Amino acid sequence: MKTLALSAKEHLYLRIAQSIERQIDTGVLKIGDKLPSIRMVCREHGVSMSTATQAYFELERKALIESRPQSGYYVRSCPRKRLGVPATSKPVNRHGNEGQPEDIITRIYQDISRKDLTLLSLSVPSDELLPIAKLNKGMVQAMRELPGSGTAYEDIQGNDKLRRDIARWSFTWGGNLEENDIVTTAGSMNAISFCLMALTERGDTVAVESPVYFGILQLAQSLGLKVLELPTNACTGVEIDALKKALERNQVKVCLLISNFNNPLGSRMPDSHKQEVVRLMERHNVPLIEDDIYGDVYFGDSRPLCCKSFDESGIVLWCGSVSKTLAPGYRVGWVAPGKFKEEVIRRKIFHSISATTLTQEVIANFLENGRYENHLRRLRQTLHTSCLQYIRAIAEYFPEGTKVSHPDGGFVLWVELDKKADTIALYEKAVRHKISFAPGRIFTLQQQFNNCMRLSYGVRWSDKLDDTLKLLGKLAHTH
Repeated sequence: MKTLALSAKEHLYLRIAQSIERQIDTGVLKIGDKLPSIRMVCREHGVSMSTATQAYFELERKALIESRPQSGYYVRSCPRKRLGVPATSKPVNRHGNEGQPEDIITRIYQDISRKDLTLLSLSVPSDELLPIAKLNKGMVQAMRELPGSGTAYEDIQGNDKLRRDIARWSFTWGGNLEENDIVTTAGSMNAISFCLMALTERGDTVAVESPVYFGILQLAQSLGLKVLELPTNACTGVEIDALKKALERNQVKVCLLISNFNNPLGSRMPDSHKQEVVRLMERHNVPLIEDDIYGDVYFGDSRPLCCKSFDESGIVLWCGSVSKTLAPGYRVGWVAPGKFKEEVIRRKIFHSISATTLTQEVIANFLENGRYENHLRRLRQTLHTSCLQYIRAIAEYFPEGTKVSHPDGGFVLWVELDKKADTIALYEKAVRHKISFAPGRIFTLQQQFNNCMRLSYGVRWSDKLDDTLKLLGKLAHTH
């Protein structure tokens, strides 16, 4: 009965918040309008002070209203109405690739160690959002329990406990995996690397979204692969018709997609698209490497499905990691390679033998006892708040006509400035003002996205961040 009562109360405060949000969206309440007082909300809706306060807190969290001391609550903004969404990309894919500005990519990685910069360039959570103290205790526990305190090689396929936990966790997206389906790796990029090496030879073509994470492009080029960039929608991901045409022309040896909260667009493929992609892969017998590293960081009611959820033939190689949710430096990742398992294990033996024993054990223990879900719940709420605040700040401070993606998960926003803007030049100027972001040109091998940038909101929102985005917007006006 107590649980039911709490659920009803929670539903009530959300209902009040949603009612006010609709009035803001439709223009009934405009920016600067004063909202009814907490006491008035209590009288009008017959609710307690606690419920009314929770409703206003929910609206504050979404950056829709603000509290002014000694005055009350006011409508702050409705950024989704002010900012357009970037258009679907249209890569040309001329003969040969023009490459990436490698010097900028190198500098972005080097920015990690600079304590004087505000890092909007890296799609990882800041230290303050990670359960570091609990992980430290887990490390001590693992050293006590593992043979040789964790100094021995791990099983080639990976830590048994970790693989069992990953398989158990897959129920959240309909994975139906078993312990023996999983191979552990040193992070998600390591998993993708093993998959590409197992499935391709030099000169083969890999199809990817456009824009796509620059590390994937660097990896493909290092393996001597040709890259086919596909048109991609900022909301729904890769364009199915374009993928279908590429497969029908026998252009593609393997496909690599980030189906949930793509980096850098933040797009999420609808479930119907995921199912159709898998059917296309099966029909043309083309493997799909699915990078699902962001899938657990969703802002909605439930974890989105994966392409792997619809895989009945083993054609999908599902890759994941805790690098975006728990411990980037632990380098704990995995892959469920489907029918390509033996080929992937062979590449792992060639290149690493085993993954890190200690960190796999620590993560396995963390996943086992329910702490992971509790941590994720807090992380999602913090990131959702930051995302909404970033969009509000971009709407207020950036030049007229700026467009921005509206992700419902993940860590990043894709910002599109005027076509004449040069975000590499803007990056150079921003770094001099102690701000680092990722210019759009590094997310493609073609001459496109020169007027775009990726901003990470993997930090807790603060007045300092608001000032930083205000300054970046001011610099953007000059470009």
